[in-house]
Amino acid sequence: MAVRLSNRGQVPPFRAMEILKQGNELAQNGREIYSLCLGQPSTPAPTPVLEAAHQALEDEQLGYTDSNGIRALRERIAKHYQDEYDTSVNPDNIVITTGSSAAFTAIFLAAFEAGERVAMTRPGYAAYRNTLKALGYEVVDIDTGPDTRWQPSVEQLEELKKQGKSPAGLLLASPSNPTGTILEPEMLKAIAKWCDENECLLISDEIYHGISFGPECTSVVQFSDQNIAVGSFSKYYSMTGWRLGWAVVPTELVRPVELLLGNLNLSAPTLSQFAAIAAFDTESVAELDEHVKRYAENRRIVLEGLRLISTPLLAPADGAFYCYADVSHLCEDSAQWAAELLEATGVAVTPGIDFAPNSKPGDGLDPVLDGKKFVRISFAGSTEEVTTGMDLLVDFVRS
Repeated sequence: MAVRLSNRGQVPPFRAMEILKQGNELAQNGREIYSLCLGQPSTPAPTPVLEAAHQALEDEQLGYTDSNGIRALRERIAKHYQDEYDTSVNPDNIVITTGSSAAFTAIFLAAFEAGERVAMTRPGYAAYRNTLKALGYEVVDIDTGPDTRWQPSVEQLEELKKQGKSPAGLLLASPSNPTGTILEPEMLKAIAKWCDENECLLISDEIYHGISFGPECTSVVQFSDQNIAVGSFSKYYSMTGWRLGWAVVPTELVRPVELLLGNLNLSAPTLSQFAAIAAFDTESVAELDEHVKRYAENRRIVLEGLRLISTPLLAPADGAFYCYADVSHLCEDSAQWAAELLEATGVAVTPGIDFAPNSKPGDGLDPVLDGKKFVRISFAGSTEEVTTGMDLLVDFVRS
């Protein structure tokens, strides 16, 4: 009997992970690799988190927890929203998930019927698009570029409505992956208002909050309890491998999301949950803010390197730890260029096709924003690695 393969399983690769895989293979053969491809901090979890983990190993059974997470962590996250955003959030509306990825999957399944439209930006995080398609939803791309600071606008949502393509949901990220841009509070508020008036569920990816270089981050929960905010301990909190995230969801969605999480994951990692409570401690925040200072310096190094190679189009990189750069003056296909760069220098960057599928005749998408023209450069690593990586990249271009 032939093995059955479903169409929904035929998703494109997440190319950042493919680049990492190629880099690891080269490293196993003795090559020095400079990873500017992954959004992964080069630092461990904060010291208080590590200490809390050790304590939990001694004191706790570490069995399954409630599917929506331990109460103490949900209460601490609720306090975080009060402290950081001056917004009251009920711990009962917070669900703890196995990374933010599990939150998105459960939310999609709880909120949308198969075949419904969900809008997202182009460029936008590859896993959103791939997961939505695998679950049977229609992805509606919203082209974002310099005119809208690489973020969606109310005018674009109105245009979708006029075209008869009103989405059931809108997925946005601020700070964005891959561009790093942050939505201004008034623009985010206007988008939230439009979504409320047009029965469009607003899902805000806020996993990079805490990492910004000037503009402040605003949460959608500040505008309405009908919006969804997704958070994570991976980025600012430097806990990628601990696989822990959360979502603030409307009351009507709490139980459906909880049931889905219980069936799909049982519960988020228990040790991580107990340890993560300490991530909000003053000592942890002081340690993490030092990381942000390093990211700011790394950002400066990357921007200077891109200036030296005359990058024609560059997103502002207000937050997160990415620069999204136009390399169309250097190549016709950034995926091929990235592969050549990796082979020649050991520098790994992510091709833009991960974030912006190339346009096709008649699809209404702007060819100027095609992913084949761009690469994403991560500056999440050590300053030494970023400096060497950018020096090698500049020399590669100039050679």
